[in-house]
Amino acid sequence: MSRGSGQPLEERLEQLLSIGQALSAETNTDALVEMILRGARNLTNADAGTVYSVEEESFLSFETVHNDSLGLHLGGTSGNPVDFPTLPLYTEDGSPNDRNVAAYSAVSGEAVRIADAYDAEGFDFSGTRRIDAQTGYRSKSFLTVPMRDHEGSVIGVLQLINALDPHSGEPTEFSAADEKIASSLASQAAIALTKQQLIDAQRALFNSFTKVIAKSIDRKNPTTGKHCERVPLLTMMVADAINESQSSTTEDFKLSPEQYDELSLAAWLHDCGKVTTPEAIVNKATKLERQIDGINEIMTRAAATRQEAQLKSLTEQHQAITSGDTEAAERAKEELKVFEQQLQDDMDFLCSANTGKEFMEEAAQERVDRIAERYTWTDHLGKEHPLLTEDEIENLKIRRGTLNQQEMAIMHDHVRVSREMLEQLNFPKHLQRTPQIAGQHHERMAGGGYPDNLAGEQICFGARILAIADVFEALTAPDRPYKETKTLSQALKIMGFMAEEGHFDKNLFQIFIEEKVYLKYAHEHMLPELIDEVDESSLPGLAKD
Repeated sequence: MSRGSGQPLEERLEQLLSIGQALSAETNTDALVEMILRGARNLTNADAGTVYSVEEESFLSFETVHNDSLGLHLGGTSGNPVDFPTLPLYTEDGSPNDRNVAAYSAVSGEAVRIADAYDAEGFDFSGTRRIDAQTGYRSKSFLTVPMRDHEGSVIGVLQLINALDPHSGEPTEFSAADEKIASSLASQAAIALTKQQLIDAQRALFNSFTKVIAKSIDRKNPTTGKHCERVPLLTMMVADAINESQSSTTEDFKLSPEQYDELSLAAWLHDCGKVTTPEAIVNKATKLERQIDGINEIMTRAAATRQEAQLKSLTEQHQAITSGDTEAAERAKEELKVFEQQLQDDMDFLCSANTGKEFMEEAAQERVDRIAERYTWTDHLGKEHPLLTEDEIENLKIRRGTLNQQEMAIMHDHVRVSREMLEQLNFPKHLQRTPQIAGQHHERMAGGGYPDNLAGEQICFGARILAIADVFEALTAPDRPYKETKTLSQALKIMGFMAEEGHFDKNLFQIFIEEKVYLKYAHEHMLPELIDEVDESSLPGLAKD
């Protein structure tokens, strides 16, 4: 291959493209750094050069060193280690190490061209002079360019030494064209170096992200414990059992590696829609609860209403006494007493209604309306407001529980939200059914599930597996404060009846039992005292011989 800046620009560009193609095909890091340095030296006719890598954002380490005049080849694919010490990017006081040209290029992100290192100002080449004195080499021209990855971060430095005149062979300075060519190659090289690392990092990041989402949902709603962590584990236990089973039941159910990955991802993200559900809804303990219980704010307003009534009454009493009308003063005093008692009774009623423990009759709802009409309070600007807002009236009149219709819809719609969230992601081809699997795990084989009331073959296979794992985990979870945890036999009996009623795929439930998936999971995740004997022959929902 011809070398040097004496080549026509068109030939150098063709050579640059050729090197870029070779870089994109190479996956070995050592071979890549060799290719980078050799390509850069060929394009600029450089006698020597070094490729550095940025380590821990604090220093440069030598990856490979070439010097044709000295017959030096270290690092890279040479098998000869580089014994040179690392170069710090910053001084002890934390300021940039701008005395070293390679460190300066790494920190600043700028290319540096030096005609003669011995005459250069602003950089310390004393170390270069010492090495030259020992080797007899004369380091003259330098071209140092940063290597930026796809995110614009400097991951290394390409340094070329002594551009050789194509005619005399003597060291000369690097040209502006050399700088552009070397910078372009450095950019391609950085992308090639980080390509595989990026792919691996993205895969690891995505897997980590899915687990973070699952754990976030579990932490957000303590009433579901570690549901989003345990369901994927159980789901994949079922998938493993299907693939490993020799039973004729599983012949049509084997999962490919791609389907296996797809199911795992869907299981981790099956409840991701819950991350959008406000905590005030997820953990709403009273009708007026948001971040705090809104009944306290109403009580504060009621206190202001009481003070206003007291002030008004005292004013009326004072005026009556001053005018000698003692009867009017007594009436004002009595009216205040009646008002305060009525206000206290009404506030006690609202506090009781707020708990949502009892079904609210129509008469109680009407009383809420009367209270809303009866009282007002005045703010610090003198503006009058009703004691209850429209939102508070709506919530206090909830007939059963603590959630209003809108909140209940949000709670019930988490599956649809999960699917819609996942559909926004650009999944690769082998993971494209992830939203479908996650979005169908509450559908039922006999119909009647949600969100789309699908049935039978309309429900994808992965969702049927996920449905079994989802229910079994919920029945056996040891950390649900709102219900009694079922024993193993109780949970399986319930699921058997559900299978009979068309909630599950009966064939998959059969595998779940026959392959003892339930028992393996129980020993790993259930409380020991809840793992009782299971008579599989008596379980409903199974095909009997």
